[in-house]
Formats: sequence, structure tokens, C-alpha cells
Amino acid sequence: MQKINLNENWKVRHLDEEDWKEVALPHDAMLSEPRHAGVAGGKNTGYFEGRDYLYERTLLIEKKEGERYVLEFEGVYRNARVLLNGEEVAFRPYGYTNFFVDITDQVKDGENTLRVKAFNSDLPNSRWYSGAGIYRPVWLYVLPEKHIELNGVKIKTRDFRNASIEVEVKTSDSGKVCVEIYDGDQRVAVEEGNSTASVTLSLMIKDARLWSPEAPYLYTAKVSYEGDTQEVRFGVRKVECDAEKGMRINGKRVILRGACIHHDNGLLGACAYPDAEERKIRLLQQAGYNAIRSAHNPCSKAMLDACDRLGMLVMDEYVDMWYVHKTMYDYASFVSDWWKADLKDLVDKDYNHPSVVLYSTGNEVGETYEKRGIELTGEFTNYLHSLDNTRFVTCGINIWFNAMYKMGFGQYSDEKAKKQAEAKTDKEKNKQAVGSEFFNNLAGMVGAGFMKTMATLPICDGATKEAYANMDVAGYNYGVKRYRHDAKKYPDRVICGSETFVADAYKFWELAKETPSLIGDFVWAGMDYLGEVGLGAMEYSDYAKDFAGGAGWIAAGSGRIDLTGKLLGEASYTKVAFEQIPIAIAVVPVNHTKDKHSPSAWSMTNARESWSWNGCDGNEAKVEVYTRAHTVKLYVNDTLVGTKKSKNDCRVVFKTTYRSGTLSAVGCDEKGNEVCRTTLSTAGEKTVLSILPEVERAQKEKLLYVRLAYTDENGIVKPLERGEITLSVAGGKLLGFGSACPYNERGFLTNVSDTYFGEALAVIKVEGDVKIRAESKYGIAEKVISVE
Repeated sequence: MQKINLNENWKVRHLDEEDWKEVALPHDAMLSEPRHAGVAGGKNTGYFEGRDYLYERTLLIEKKEGERYVLEFEGVYRNARVLLNGEEVAFRPYGYTNFFVDITDQVKDGENTLRVKAFNSDLPNSRWYSGAGIYRPVWLYVLPEKHIELNGVKIKTRDFRNASIEVEVKTSDSGKVCVEIYDGDQRVAVEEGNSTASVTLSLMIKDARLWSPEAPYLYTAKVSYEGDTQEVRFGVRKVECDAEKGMRINGKRVILRGACIHHDNGLLGACAYPDAEERKIRLLQQAGYNAIRSAHNPCSKAMLDACDRLGMLVMDEYVDMWYVHKTMYDYASFVSDWWKADLKDLVDKDYNHPSVVLYSTGNEVGETYEKRGIELTGEFTNYLHSLDNTRFVTCGINIWFNAMYKMGFGQYSDEKAKKQAEAKTDKEKNKQAVGSEFFNNLAGMVGAGFMKTMATLPICDGATKEAYANMDVAGYNYGVKRYRHDAKKYPDRVICGSETFVADAYKFWELAKETPSLIGDFVWAGMDYLGEVGLGAMEYSDYAKDFAGGAGWIAAGSGRIDLTGKLLGEASYTKVAFEQIPIAIAVVPVNHTKDKHSPSAWSMTNARESWSWNGCDGNEAKVEVYTRAHTVKLYVNDTLVGTKKSKNDCRVVFKTTYRSGTLSAVGCDEKGNEVCRTTLSTAGEKTVLSILPEVERAQKEKLLYVRLAYTDENGIVKPLERGEITLSVAGGKLLGFGSACPYNERGFLTNVSDTYFGEALAVIKVEGDVKIRAESKYGIAEKVISVE
């Protein structure tokens, strides 16, 4: 089998225009569209216009008798229509699943014209920024007459104790199959058998190294059949899950320290570059997480590869809606006809990835309160079991939303979606806000406790228990106050906090340690994302012109990691709550200690790990110390300013006076002995523009992330220094440039960016030695990053 990369030499245009633009894949066509008030997607999609697109490239084929030619599209948003030489050869409505197109009968020897139409003008069709176009890779497979089927190799661990595996191979015809297992270059197992369209072979790997989040060891299976060969990476691991012992990997209990993430890559829009996907996983691990939930759609193949290599566990989610529309033109119109094909493609994509431990069939689908939805829950679960009996199935249910449905006040309906779509002005759209957008607004006003408390009402149990009985793992969205009660009432129920608030991390962890049936928690959200603007933002007026999420807002501001990949104070809180580190300090921006910010229930704090607030000496400062120590002592310039005990949490808040110098926190045990300590230092007086690449050496054709920051001469960031930076790049292509500010009128596709708390980020595709020149009010900075 040949696998040919088709990501270069494309051109694209609006479907109703004639001007072409040359592009490479992945490509997010939506990211370059105008943004303005009145766009039908509004707050959900960051005010980007929706358009329809036509992609085209030439396909050169040396056609041979007996060979088969198959295209794979890993992701096209949305309603993709594929044409070859003017003939439509495929239609796939879902924008987030990969699909294959056999073009053997249509392709001709020599030059062929491949076209792809992607439709995104019918807004609103999403509750977040979707992107548009061919935003994931495209491949051409050339298969010999006798071949191993695509997705035809599936590897299952039968017994991790003796490293016994089972390899199922599907072939185009009968013949001999050989399976070889390699550990690097060394062959460690081999088995042969005869296939009659399929064969299952059993192998044992002597002295095998098991795959786990702590030690994600991978083997390679080389499968041969009649001259055709496929290679598959896999890990030896077995997942078990029940209420008595919790989730186990290779017999060892694992508690999921999870983060929900959307599919976009910040400044790059929806483009699924492998380097961007891996960087996201690496940053999430640095923030203390060991699991992700791909909210609310299947994640990319590149992300799964990264999770396998790095040891990140995955809940791969199918869809955000079933048969009731959340937005007027969303996928609810297609689920009934396409769910079996979609789920099969999901399983085929995930099967050999040891990182995947859970499938999720949906998110906040209120249909699960009624008979039809309860039955559909069971159908989804049973169908997934028929495709893959090695993993477990869940569905994220917003417990309070289901109760609202049961009482006749369902937050979503086709009629409500239609009314919101017909609203003309932003004011009318806010008035017609439905579902999560309405409750997001409400929670921002009344706080995070509202939804959690509502979920404890008796009616909520009746609105969810039948659906929960039809899945392996009960997904609780914002149901933390039910965990203890439900674990006792339903002793056989496995519970997962499928969507949670960051402030509940400590409570969850303490309960999970003593409650095996509580297997995990997935915070909303691990990393900030585009769309759903202002959801988690605690923004001040010097960065945002309004607090209502109007045009100009672009991101949610709802991550423990910001849009540029910077870990925030909440990430440190999370690491302490999950017992990953002993202590950390974060400070609310001292220039705004008493100032009003935009409201949010999805952020606990806007504190940052900095004691460099120039010009603020004498101001009141709000300092947050995160530790599990019995007592905390806070020092400013070695002077004790306060002592406090932690109470049922790992967050202790002090009010003090800002003085330049050092800020230290010391954790003590019950006897007053020091057990941990951390210090922040103030930056020096001189401000310089620093160019800070994330790696010392670049790699050709890879992405290079470069932080631009106002710092002192020792590299300490000065968050109150602000000013535009103009960038020029040689030896690479500037793919994105911008800051983490969720209010951003300019976007990310120019060479100019304002800073946000002293920083901005550039993303460059490397072509050779990269030469960067940055200019700001603090002068010019230059740097060369050489290629390895």
C-alpha cells in the first residue's frame, strides 16, 4: 500500500466568486473572513462570516490494472461534496469525522481534477468556532489488487499479565497473512495464518513493556499479505472499569484528571497541524491533566498519535446534538441517518490507539430525559460495543437541563433555534439566547453554584436515571454536589464528571480517592478556544470595550491555559489540587485589584504568577496561595504579612500591599515546620522586547512557536507593559500572530499584534533558518533560530 500526501498544491475560492487563492492543507477558510456585528453565528462563532468554498487540485495518477485508489479526508467542515473530473463521488455532512472515498472507477490515467465543496454559509450551525473548509489532512491510498483493507488491522490486548495480544486482519481475498511485532528495530513476536477475507492471530510478547500514562510504551505491528504491507503503532494495555474498583489500566486504578478541549488551535484557527495538536497535549500535561475530552466532536488522528506518545488518556466524543437542534442549521438534521456511519468511522480511527479509554455519544443532549432519547442512548451504546468491546461508553448529561426538559421548560427546541436564527441584531440575539448560551449568561450573573445546586433537586434523578442505565459510565455535567449521594444510592453506577468547574478540582479529588466509582473529572476548559466569546473571561475595560460579548470578542477566555499556551494561576491551583506540586502563588492584576471585570462562572480567578506590577507600589494586592499544607505564611520582602490555615480547599487568599521585591509563600505542617516554599520576584526597571522561541533549534516543515514579551534584562515578564509589535520573518511562513486577549478586533493573520499582559505569540512554519525581527516602542529585537 502506498500512502500519498495530498496537502500541497491546492487552491480555494468562494463558491460564488472566481478569484482563486493558492493554499496548503490544513486550511481554515473561516479564519480570514470578516468579523462584525449582525453575523448570524454571533457570539458562538466569534462573529466570523460564514461562506461556502470550492477547493481544487490536480491529481496525477499512473493507473494500473487491478489497483484501487482511495482518498481519505480527515476533516472537512462541512456538508462536504467531493468531485472527481466533474462527477460527484462522495457527500459527507458531518464536519468532524474522517471519511474515505474509493475513486477507482472514476479516476483516469494521467491528470485528474479533484474538487471539494465545503458549505458554511448557513449560520448558525455551531455553538463554538468551527472553522471551515479542509482543515485536516488529505491522503491518497494506492492499494494493490490483493491488499489489506483500510482500517483492516485491529489489535486488542487479551491479557496484559503475559502480554497476550490478538490481531484481526481483514483482506480483499484469501491468502497468507504474517504479523510481526517490533520493538524499535528488533522483532519480538511473529505469527502467520491463512485469511479468507479475515483472520485473527494470537501473539505473546516476551518481557513486554506495558503502555500506561506514566510509561506510554509503543510497539509496531507489521502486517503482510500477498505483497501488501501495513504498519500499525499500538500499546499493550487493558482497560477495566466498574463501580467496585473504578477505572484500571493494567490492573492499576487510574483517576482521570481531565480537561475538556475544543478542536481549534487558537491563533491557527481550526487547522489541525500535528505539531499544534502535540503542543496542546504537552501543555495540558504540564497543567496537571492526564486525560482529555474532545468536546464535542471526534478529535484528529494527529491528536491521538500525540496522546499515545505522551501518555494522555482520551474520551473521544461523537456529537453535540442528537435530533433536537441547538442551532438552526446544526447536525441534528443528519444524525438519524448518519450516526451508524459516523460511529463506525470514529471506532475505526480510535481502535488501535491505547490512549482512548472512553467513547462519548453526546453532550448535554436533553433528549435523554424522554423515551425516544433514552432508547437512542442504548442504541448508541450497544452499537459501539458491537464495534469495540474493549472500551466504555458515556454521554455528558447536564443534569439540571434534563430536569428543565422534564418540567416542560427545555432549553433547546427546533422552534427556539429558529427564533434565534431569525434575530437580526445582537440585542435580539441575546434576548433569544437558548440552551447553554442562556445558562452561561445566567451563571455569569449568579455564579457557578446555581447549576450545581439545581442538579441536587429530586426531579433531576428521575430525569437522568434511565439514560444513565443505558451507558457504561454516567456522565455528569456540573453535578459535583450529587457525587456522594448518587454513589451510595446507585452502588453499581460508575460516575464521571464529564464537565466541571475549575474551583471544584480539590473537592473532586478528595472524594475520588475514597470513591472508586467516581472515575474522573473534566474541567471546562483545559485550554482557551475561539468562539463562545467571553464565557470564562474576567476581563477589564482597558482590554475589552464591552463586557457583553459584542463584536470584537473572539475567544471564550475559558482556559486554565490561555490562547497562546501560557499556564495561568488556575493551572497552578489545579496541579496543587491534584497533588502534582506542593505550592504555588498567583496574584490578581494589582492595577485592577478593586476594579470590575467581565462576569464569568467558568473562571475561579484571574490571578497570574507574577510579582512585577510596575507603578503599583502601595496598591492593595490580592494574593492567592495554592497548597495542601496545614498553614501558609506570606512574606513580602522577607517581612511576614500574614498567616492563614487552609479550610476544605487548597486555596488561601491574602490581602496585602504591593511592594516591589519578592513575594514568598511558605507552607507549614501542624507543628509549624516548613514543608514547601515558593517565591516570585519583581522584574528590573529596564524594559526590553524579548524574542523567546519555545525550542532552541527549529525543524524544517515543522511549526515554530515564538513568544514576544516585554521583559527585564533577565527575562522576567512585565505584565503591565503594553504596546504593538510589528514582526518580520525570513526563512519561514508566519501562520499566526496575536495575543491571548479574548477581545481582539484585529485577528491573527497580520504581522502586527498588541500584547496582553506583556506578551504575544507568533507561529511560524519553518522553511530554513528562521530570522525574526520585532519592532515596538522599546526598540528592535532580532533573533535567528537555526534548523537542526
